[in-house]
Amino acid sequence: MANHNEVGKIGEQLARTFLENKGYSILEINWRYRRAELDLVAKDDETLVFVEVKTRSTDLFGQPTEAISPRKKRLLADAAAACMEHMGHEWAIRFDVISIIYRDEQHYTIEHFEDAFFPGLE
Repeated sequence: MANHNEVGKIGEQLARTFLENKGYSILEINWRYRRAELDLVAKDDETLVFVEVKTRSTDLFGQPTEAISPRKKRLLADAAAACMEHMGHEWAIRFDVISIIYRDEQHYTIEHFEDAFFPGLE
C-alpha cells in the first residue's frame, strides 16, 4: 500500500476515535455509492453527519480541507442521498470535515469543522 493510502487509513481511524470520544455514534465506515465514498457516517444526537476525513503528512502544500473540490462535494451529496434512502433517514443532516496533519503516532493535529459545507449552496 502506498504511503499516502496508509496515512489516509490512519487518519480515518483517528477521526473515528475522535468522534466517538465526543459522543458520536459511528454508523458506517467507508460507505460507497457509485464513484463516491462517505468516509464516516455518524449520528450526533438526532443529526445524521456525513464526515469527510482529509489527512496529510504535511501542510506545506496547504491545508487538507482545501482538497475538497466542488465536484467532490457533489459526489458526497449523491452518496449522502443514497445513504439516507438506504437508512430510511428523515431527520436533520450535516456535512463535517475532519482535517488531520499526521507526522507519526505521537505528532498529529486534528481539526473538526462541523457543518463545513452544504452541497449546492456554494
